[in-house]
Amino acid sequence: MLRRLLVITVPLLVALVAALGIPLASAVVQRETQTTYLDRLSDARRFASLAESALQSDRLLPLDLEIQRYDQLFDIPVALVSADKRLLLTSRRGFNPTNDPEVVAVLNEALNGIQPDTDYSGWPWRTGPMVVVEPVGRDSEAVAAVVTISSTGALRAEVLRQWGLMALAGLAPMLAVVAAAWPMSRWVLRPVRRLDDATAAVAAGNLDVRADEVGGPPELRRLARSFNTMVDVVGKALNRQKAFVADASHQLRNPLASLRLAVDNLAPHVDGEHGREAHQIAVDEAEEMGRVLDTLLAATRLDSARKTEPVDIDQLLVTHKPAWQALAAKSGITLDVDVPPGLTMQEPPGGLGSVLDELVSNAVRLAGATEVRITGKPGELHVIDNGEGLTGEEREHALQRFWRATKHQNIAGTGMGLAICAELIESAGGTLTLHDAGPGLDVKVALSA
Repeated sequence: MLRRLLVITVPLLVALVAALGIPLASAVVQRETQTTYLDRLSDARRFASLAESALQSDRLLPLDLEIQRYDQLFDIPVALVSADKRLLLTSRRGFNPTNDPEVVAVLNEALNGIQPDTDYSGWPWRTGPMVVVEPVGRDSEAVAAVVTISSTGALRAEVLRQWGLMALAGLAPMLAVVAAAWPMSRWVLRPVRRLDDATAAVAAGNLDVRADEVGGPPELRRLARSFNTMVDVVGKALNRQKAFVADASHQLRNPLASLRLAVDNLAPHVDGEHGREAHQIAVDEAEEMGRVLDTLLAATRLDSARKTEPVDIDQLLVTHKPAWQALAAKSGITLDVDVPPGLTMQEPPGGLGSVLDELVSNAVRLAGATEVRITGKPGELHVIDNGEGLTGEEREHALQRFWRATKHQNIAGTGMGLAICAELIESAGGTLTLHDAGPGLDVKVALSA
């Protein structure tokens, strides 16, 4: 979360700096360009003033020497062009601005009495020269024009230098803000991390953990107090539930055992076929009550069974396969185990073996099958029979507690085994689903490897 918070904050800060820096950078370009242009324009006007006097007196030699010294000193070529586009003077050999169409267009404006303005902007990526043209004479009486074409390398270098200083000036406070945001974000998010750890511990079944109510902003402290109050309420409710189940177990087992003993003692005193039939029903109901009680206790213990560990399927099969084969042989059913070696899966609370024991027992007792197959692949185990199977509607209800199919009502069972298996698998992060095997039923157990 800390990284995500900084990923959101830092780009916003960069965008803010850019929103302020881009206009400022543009202002720097305009200022430096204007400064350079005014300096070149001042030189051109000086030469235009000298040229006006030189043309009137027909003495061009002093002006020629002046523009040559200027070119040697500043490396800026200067030319004097007549009104009919003839080159009168030039500061260096080969320099003739009338050969450049762009310069000629500016010359036309100057000779027509229009003061030309430069369209040059000193952006670092513009490498062209700066052209300055100053008419000689007044208004429409211009008799010549002074042309200077200067390199802009120094201008662009100055712009880059000032941009660099601006970048450093903006980067320093931005880094300071980021440096301050890191510990501040950690301080703000520390209670969130602790609350997340506490939530994970509670989800794992540890109701003794509590969130930090001291550190962090007030809103998070209130959230931590609310969380701790919620855990207290849930813990008390679970404790009351466990206490009730334990008390009920203790209170019901003794009367149930006495009832079973009394029913068994009645056996010698029961005469007649109907009496013996009623006596057997009483014995079966007493046994059923005992199974229901044991199942309810097992279901209650699921609430505190949360930890999972990986289990080696090969070792599990070595331990449980003989019992499955004995149960299948007793019922005259063929058992086939086809699981590739080397599989490892997360073991749910109570053990994956106990889940498979229940699934194999259901397939042998309830399916009416002649064959039961156990297959597997990474992350999955299947218990498949070729019996009567279940309809789509029955498969939807089969994982509910106490649900039993109509055709299984006369077979011993509580309707809790499959539901408990599904809850155990889900507590380990997996799923238990029922599928049509055509014919028969395919019970799929999916757990992470």
